[in-house]
Amino acid sequence: MSTTDDVNALMDTLGRQARAAAFEMARASAAAKNAALRALAALLRAHVEPLQAANEADVQRARAAGLSEPMVDRLKLTPKVIETCAQGCEQLAAMPDIIGEIIGLQQQPSGIRVGQMRVPIGVFGMIYESRPNVTIEAASLSIKSGNACILRGGSEAIESNRALSRLVQQALQQAGLPRDAVQLVPTTDRAAVGRLIAMPEYVDVVIPRGGKGLIERISREAKVPVIKHLDGNCHTYVDDPCDLELAVKVTDNAKTQKYSPCNATESLLVARGVAAAFLPRIGAVFAAKGVEMRCCPEAKALLAAVPGAIVKDATEQDWYEEYLAPIISVKVVAGLDEAIAWINHYGSHHTDAILTTDHRHAQRFLREVDSSSVMVNTSTRFADGFEYGLGAEIGISTDKFHARGPVGVAGLTSLKYVVLGEGEVRS
Repeated sequence: MSTTDDVNALMDTLGRQARAAAFEMARASAAAKNAALRALAALLRAHVEPLQAANEADVQRARAAGLSEPMVDRLKLTPKVIETCAQGCEQLAAMPDIIGEIIGLQQQPSGIRVGQMRVPIGVFGMIYESRPNVTIEAASLSIKSGNACILRGGSEAIESNRALSRLVQQALQQAGLPRDAVQLVPTTDRAAVGRLIAMPEYVDVVIPRGGKGLIERISREAKVPVIKHLDGNCHTYVDDPCDLELAVKVTDNAKTQKYSPCNATESLLVARGVAAAFLPRIGAVFAAKGVEMRCCPEAKALLAAVPGAIVKDATEQDWYEEYLAPIISVKVVAGLDEAIAWINHYGSHHTDAILTTDHRHAQRFLREVDSSSVMVNTSTRFADGFEYGLGAEIGISTDKFHARGPVGVAGLTSLKYVVLGEGEVRS
């Protein structure tokens, strides 16, 4: 765009179109919304090769610009990623439509009946970096929840996002729904973000998904509500007692299955009673995969003798860090009490797991760890809308409002009171 005025005019147009489309989407039938989702799944599968061609242009440009390999990895639109997106659309289509349902209807002494109806939020703005699959996740959830959305992806994924958004609008039209229900901001001008987050007349909520710098900026400057999380410093705590075989398998997966997502484990806590048995074993796994371990003195002493281990002293900052890389902090703790206190102090309230054979310890961990997802005997990598059966997710929320954890359809709705009467008047 040539000037800020041009960008503002563009965004105002997108906003007006989104608001008009939101009205149509709010009254759309479940059948029409589900037809759009199934059409989108079919279009994704039919366009794997052209989608990969568009994505390859983004990947090559990103590498030429010196983007880090974890960020390039997030950018890739592989056949597996495309298929997962298609399955997410189908999973959403198969789910019940919660729009219009009335909950908690109760008769009052006056004779009136009072309940709450679930309704779409209206229009949401989505600002995200790198991952083009977010375009489909956001679009599909917007369709299912009866909302309209304005999507602003990162400049590094512009070709991928354009190709995907064209398929979304085609699916909407095939189902008889307004194509403007999902709009991609066509410019990479940063001024578009500033305008998107400052037009409450068109946008009801903004959802940023990306690096901490982006989310901090959005939270600071937005004039509409924001659903967000800043960091993904996820912990895995190996308890005393535990199943050592399970603990090694799950910890390995939680860290190394994929390094770049926000639900990868970044901090490993180990109870002192099992540290001597557990740490050399997981240390050998990490050494074989080139994972650097930043350790407290006690953990370092147990890991230093592991052949090939990359062991360094942890700094205070390491306990807070989200690496998104083959690096993990390692701390030996006295036991459950110290682990819970440590996670609540250093963690990011995203996802934390305990690996234990003690049911009481598991229940305390679930109750007392203040995070949006808390797990027992499984990998933090499961903190994901698709894995939770939500069909897809629009992001992870560490806020404590109506949406917390993976944000699916319900997180994109609101409740309004409905009152049913038969002529009652207030005395």
